[in-house]
Amino acid sequence: MSTLDRAVVLVLDGVGAGQAPDAASYGDAGANCLTNTARAVGQLTLPVMGSMGIGNITPIAETPTIAEARGAFGRLDEAAAGKDSTTGHWELMGVTLDRALPTYPHGFPPQLVQRFEAAIGRGTLGNKPASGTAIIDELGVEHLRTGKPILYTSADSVFQLAAHEEVIPLDELYRMCETARGLLTGEDAVGRVIARSFVGTPGNFTRTPHRRDFSLEPPQPTLLDYLAAAGYDVIGIGKIEDLFAFRGLTRSNHTGTNEAGMAAALDELDRPFRGLLFVNLVDCDQLYGHRRNPAGYARALEAVDAWLPEVLRRLGERDALFVTGDHGTDPTYSGTDHTREAVPLLAAGRPIRRNVDLGARASFADLGATLAEAFAVGPLSSGNSFAAEIGLR
Repeated sequence: MSTLDRAVVLVLDGVGAGQAPDAASYGDAGANCLTNTARAVGQLTLPVMGSMGIGNITPIAETPTIAEARGAFGRLDEAAAGKDSTTGHWELMGVTLDRALPTYPHGFPPQLVQRFEAAIGRGTLGNKPASGTAIIDELGVEHLRTGKPILYTSADSVFQLAAHEEVIPLDELYRMCETARGLLTGEDAVGRVIARSFVGTPGNFTRTPHRRDFSLEPPQPTLLDYLAAAGYDVIGIGKIEDLFAFRGLTRSNHTGTNEAGMAAALDELDRPFRGLLFVNLVDCDQLYGHRRNPAGYARALEAVDAWLPEVLRRLGERDALFVTGDHGTDPTYSGTDHTREAVPLLAAGRPIRRNVDLGARASFADLGATLAEAFAVGPLSSGNSFAAEIGLR
């Protein structure tokens, strides 16, 4: 028998809560999105998440520890290898990968690129790890001249294709990415193929919000699949549909910014549904973490915090809110990549016991296992439920 009617899972993309136990092996020793951002800007004021216990998880200037949290708090360590959105979101929903998705620190193999170019009827530019904004500045003019899309990757398992919308229209760019997704199988089964459109003139190129992710399908059923099969509503906001290859969702809204995602989430909460509202807010990662902008990162977090009372006001007697992350993107760290970190875990709502310290959990999948128990579905392939500890059993 279920103990929840509705759960809101809010993923703050790229928000970590301190280095993972194995962070040093990833070159990420000392990474801590929350603590380091607060230190860099002088303060990080998160009164609502503070009341839920976020300051009890890791030190945050101006968001102190509290003696009586309004719900449960802790941190989730990632059991799978890697530090990307696909791996993190899948594990949150109960699927833990037993090996890391492939990465390409020296670019993609020539034979793979040749197959892709033959399939789309064009050559490509780049084929190397790069910042998305830097590579369009570097190769944008040549792209305008030749019509060749810009191919690049990162430290994550991604095949990214950038094109100016006046050179390669969005529909064509998306088709190219679908072609790449079909080719990238077996040992080359990257987590995501990402379409990255841009506009503007040389020296003033700007990426658009028309990003699309073409993800692998999860190798096992996720919480989303089990909920949908049991007749629950499963609503994705933001890039959820891309990360799960549309699987297990009964409705989705592909918002591209925090502002749009927050508005869409409130719209859904104002409508009757029973099940899961799964929200990804991307700005901390996409706009500020990768660009190593702690001031912008702090502003984005504070804006989310100011919005959370609207979410909490819309929760019913059997509804709960869970706030977490999918990986770190410490905006104070060297480089431009994600950082291997634990993620915060906050839970609040009328069914949730107050002031429960969940400590450091061994897997992101513990959240999925908890929700599976609360909704009486599953079991999931990984994760240990903490439903009893927070009052959901």
